[in-house]
Amino acid sequence: MAFSKDFLWGGATAANQFEGGWNKGGKGLSTDDVITNGTHTSPRLVTYKLQDGTTGGVPMFNIKDIPEGAELCCLDDKLYPNHDGIDFYSNYKEDIALFAKMGFKCFRLSIAWSRIFPLGYEETPNEEGLKFYDNVFDELLKYGIEPIVTISHYETPLGLTKKWNSWADRRTIDCYVRYCETIFNRYKNKVKYWMTFNEINCIELGSYMAGGVIARDKQTTMQAAHHQFVASAKAVILGHKINPEFKIGCMLAYMLNYPYSCNPDDVLKANDDNRHTYFYGDVHVRGKYPHYIKSYFKKNNINIVMEEGDEEILAKYPVDYYAFSYYSSRCTSADPEVLGNCKANIFDSLKNPYLKASEWGWQIDAKGLRITMRELYDRYEIPLMIVENGLGAVDKVEEDGCINDDYRIDYLREHIKEMKIAVEEGIELLGYTPWGCIDLVSASTGEMKKRYGFIYVDKDNEGNGTLKRSKKKSFNWYKEVIKSNGEKL
Repeated sequence: MAFSKDFLWGGATAANQFEGGWNKGGKGLSTDDVITNGTHTSPRLVTYKLQDGTTGGVPMFNIKDIPEGAELCCLDDKLYPNHDGIDFYSNYKEDIALFAKMGFKCFRLSIAWSRIFPLGYEETPNEEGLKFYDNVFDELLKYGIEPIVTISHYETPLGLTKKWNSWADRRTIDCYVRYCETIFNRYKNKVKYWMTFNEINCIELGSYMAGGVIARDKQTTMQAAHHQFVASAKAVILGHKINPEFKIGCMLAYMLNYPYSCNPDDVLKANDDNRHTYFYGDVHVRGKYPHYIKSYFKKNNINIVMEEGDEEILAKYPVDYYAFSYYSSRCTSADPEVLGNCKANIFDSLKNPYLKASEWGWQIDAKGLRITMRELYDRYEIPLMIVENGLGAVDKVEEDGCINDDYRIDYLREHIKEMKIAVEEGIELLGYTPWGCIDLVSASTGEMKKRYGFIYVDKDNEGNGTLKRSKKKSFNWYKEVIKSNGEKL
């Protein structure tokens, strides 16, 4: 049997995409609360108001275009799907019971920072918010489900963005550490596995989405990344002090880049792109900025401002494990004309002629997962955890209520097969939590129709629906996968 008897099978979510209750229990606004819905072809907008009363919105991934002096806010004529998500806030007992029926050994979720510290910078936490997660963790533990908690997952308190542009300002480190101290102490006997930041490397792709940062230049973005590195290391120090049994990991969006051809220029371009992903792991695990990123900074006139002790903290307090998301691989080229044909949702990619793609242009590459696992374990030699993997697709509810999502089963089966081979090769893998184990709001497009879950939620892109939960065909399939510890696929 490839997988250990204590292998963590489960599923993954994020508070901002499924929790809802955006204005309940004393919760403050997060950066996600001012992002509208969108589609595959129409971007989600960050909305604002100017002093003269003019309102507007800029694409989430073009935050640099927001007018100076704009106040981020919700507008009455816009739809904000993250406000309600799928209302896990009110339905957590029902949802956790369904996870238990699938046999989940673990459940990855995030704590909404603005539910604990509504503005982000208060001295005293919101007790009602803390109690909510007490109840959630107690419900999980009742069924023997291990919580895996992301501390910050694309929902920076909006108050921090408004006050000093969140992670662009070093003072946010102290706010984050205070938040960590609060939840580490509160849940020290309920949560063992933590991740400091979700897909920390995505701050370069979307500084606002990933860190609540309005970045108009690369300098601001990379300085914010440095502050997150320091905050992550301080969380490791604090967490191990509060409970030595804590396992605290980093989490990256792993972007495996293939050269479009065997032209050495293409190979070099792919190597450059892969290095940019390695960078974030190198700092978290190896504890220092690698030589190649220093060279990149120098070439691009980026000067990271460090305080005394930063380098020492990074070096002495690496993470305990490396968690990552993997959905697809990418192809890249050094030829600008060829590269101009790239487009696939968040992550641009040339079409790989050897691979099929999802409805949203994500190329399906199960073997790429095994390659990724090899690259990461060879490089770092610490335990890995796959905390996101899945297929976004349009699911059809048949007249009899059945949802026959064989395409999702096929996707996951092939990825688990490759994952299994990697484990048999000696790679230490702690767990596997497919993304969106229950349907939720898409982070990139704000849609509901882009579904990932084993559990269908009756809600459409316009926010209509009963929120009724129902099992898809993949529900029972994954139940058998877990029951057989990955032997029955």
